[in-house]
Amino acid sequence: MRHFSTPWPAALSLAAALLLTGCANTSQPLYYWGDYEPQLYGHFTKGKSPEEQISALEAGIEKARAKGQMLPPGYNAHLGILYAQGEHADQMLKYFEAEKTLYPEATAYVDFLTRKFKQPQ
Repeated sequence: MRHFSTPWPAALSLAAALLLTGCANTSQPLYYWGDYEPQLYGHFTKGKSPEEQISALEAGIEKARAKGQMLPPGYNAHLGILYAQGEHADQMLKYFEAEKTLYPEATAYVDFLTRKFKQPQ
């Protein structure tokens, strides 16, 4: 009977190293989230005023532009809702249109929001 001498420990180490290297995530995030999630949380918990949230989200837009990253889905729509609450229809429409341009799949929802906020309360 013939025994083959294979360096199992070395082969296993190499396989583990290749596996871990393949799993490493070195890519940039798809979207710039910035303070969006805390602002959204603040909106639903009434933690911050709409004006404070607008300021933070507008600053996030500038940071995303500076980094060359896209805003996540819903960012512009949420900003439009905040402007609608402050009765700034022109700004509301600007951000609703931006949301539809970036994410055409959101058109039905954004159109619903537009109708909702344009109706007399």
